[in-house]
Amino acid sequence: MYPGRFAYHLPDSLHEAVGNLERGGGDARVLAGGQSLIRLMRFRYESPSHLVDLRNLGLSGIDEFGGRLRIGATTTDAFLETSPTIGNNYPLIADVARVIADPLVRNLATIGGSAAYAHPSGDWGPALMAARATFTAVGPGGQRSIPADQFFVGSFCTALGAAEILTGIELSGLSNGGGAYMKLHRKIGDFATVGVAVQLTVDADGKVSDCGIGMSGVALSYVRASKAEEYLVGRTLDRDSLRRGSGIASEETHPVKDARGSAIYKREMVKVLCRHALETAAQRAGVELED
Repeated sequence: MYPGRFAYHLPDSLHEAVGNLERGGGDARVLAGGQSLIRLMRFRYESPSHLVDLRNLGLSGIDEFGGRLRIGATTTDAFLETSPTIGNNYPLIADVARVIADPLVRNLATIGGSAAYAHPSGDWGPALMAARATFTAVGPGGQRSIPADQFFVGSFCTALGAAEILTGIELSGLSNGGGAYMKLHRKIGDFATVGVAVQLTVDADGKVSDCGIGMSGVALSYVRASKAEEYLVGRTLDRDSLRRGSGIASEETHPVKDARGSAIYKREMVKVLCRHALETAAQRAGVELED
């Protein structure tokens, strides 16, 4: 099949891009990497009347400032995968970038496009939740910032308005702790059967001062394991506490039986992946775990 007819826009400014979206009257779509949208258009699951290409808006790249990391919305997964800055200082981001789809897709797919798509088994969503990311968007009303917990509204649904454009993602504190992402998938390039992202900060006494845990593939949208986070904060980490925390995280999920596995299987995989992610994040934060 082929896409339906649409008007193609290649704006040179955010103001022009927002105007293009407004002109679409709610029936316009933003094109970043296009790895999901073009496929949907091909089979006419999506038939936008206007397509707004973001390639000329300068929204790609990374920037470090004041202990914060800003990632431009159109930064590709391949860029993040091969960036020395990301690889050396931000292991959670590096972990995610290297397991998304395959190299061909990663060369085009963007972090902002994936986040805005909000596939419930996607990889960026749980990592950005665990990292307490803040999303920057520009629309007819100007610029606004949206915390990750408010950005992801539901399955394939975010807080972005019809004429809003995601411009960047900001993260803080990642270089002061340890992070990790663990993914179970049927084959290379597949969406996550279960994905677990962890970001830990440990104080000088060896106790957890901050903890973020995000999960995908375990409900109709991403899940933040808030109870498991509360359990771990203030504790000195050992393998028993990590096992208990992983068990609590598993109880916070609501997986749906599908071709990838039963609900029981997915909950058990959360326990396993969460424990491994916590152990890896703790070790990256400089913690020597005791049995």
